[in-house]
Amino acid sequence: MDTGILLLRLLAGLLVAGHGVQKISSHLGGKGLEGGTEEFRADGFRGGVLTALAAGGGQIGSGLLLAAGLLTPLAATGAIGVMTVALTVKWRNGLWVQNDGYEYPLVLIGTAAALAATGPGDWSLDAALGLTPYPLWWAAAALAAGLGSGLLTRLVLHRPTPVPPGTAAPGAG
Repeated sequence: MDTGILLLRLLAGLLVAGHGVQKISSHLGGKGLEGGTEEFRADGFRGGVLTALAAGGGQIGSGLLLAAGLLTPLAATGAIGVMTVALTVKWRNGLWVQNDGYEYPLVLIGTAAALAATGPGDWSLDAALGLTPYPLWWAAAALAAGLGSGLLTRLVLHRPTPVPPGTAAPGAG
């Protein structure tokens, strides 16, 4: 079981971290901080450079902690939070990734929540430092805090799409 948890932690954690690297640099196919900033602006978010840095840094930090199995509930909370924001951006496209849907962020949210529930396994820094096992309520707290922080980020930083003059607002009429 510990081998499976290690593989899951490495895969999910390094993918989340790599996604963050792309937001703030030209490594791993990223478009640099300028490209990350433009991506957030195009998705309707305020903050520009600071938003890209916060998102990229959050993804890198939570992803590396998750991969290492260090402070696993905190790492899961961070990964769930940033992927919840991504899910809200892609929500309008439906579930499936081939339509730019939210399938991928949902898988990473579920994986991070599962790792918070199972713990990082014996081959982790948490185990080496004697921090495990975490009580199961940590998983519920990580999921609630991650979802809540992602939704709050969306609420605070996202601008509603302006309605062009002379057109009805969506749902009107």
